[in-house]
Amino acid sequence: MSSAPRLKFLRCLADKPERRHQRLVIRRAIKTSRGVYEEIRYAAAIAACILALAGCAGTGNDSLRSETEATVSTKIVDGKTTKDEIRGMFGSPLKTEFTDGGLEIWRYELTKVHADAVSYIPVVNLLGSSASGKKKELVVLFSPDNVVKRYSMSESVVSHKTGIFN
Repeated sequence: MSSAPRLKFLRCLADKPERRHQRLVIRRAIKTSRGVYEEIRYAAAIAACILALAGCAGTGNDSLRSETEATVSTKIVDGKTTKDEIRGMFGSPLKTEFTDGGLEIWRYELTKVHADAVSYIPVVNLLGSSASGKKKELVVLFSPDNVVKRYSMSESVVSHKTGIFN
């Protein structure tokens, strides 16, 4: 019932004192229905926010986010770039290792994944989940004089599946 006919109906009831109880019941019903709709809208807004925020995850060194093989090749030069310059460009490494010959290796990684559509299907997502994304890895080998001897930047597609999707 739109608002104009509803008001006309309520005015009609207001003219008759014996129908006061009906008027009160109708007004309560109108207020209750408005409250229910507002609660539903509020719950839907919260659910939309949760879905938007829950879809992505990233781990690793954030300085690799905008880097590609091409951009790294312009920043690092074998035999010229120093350890301090690498630390200034990319921060501290995720891992530090040493070769048998005593050379130092720094590893930087960034993995960014998002939930696949199947993860949002009710009931199906109870049976398993699926996520996919990209992984970037920068490996730098230093010579004994703390200069880059060799480096490698790679980017690959990754996926993680659990349950029946595995």
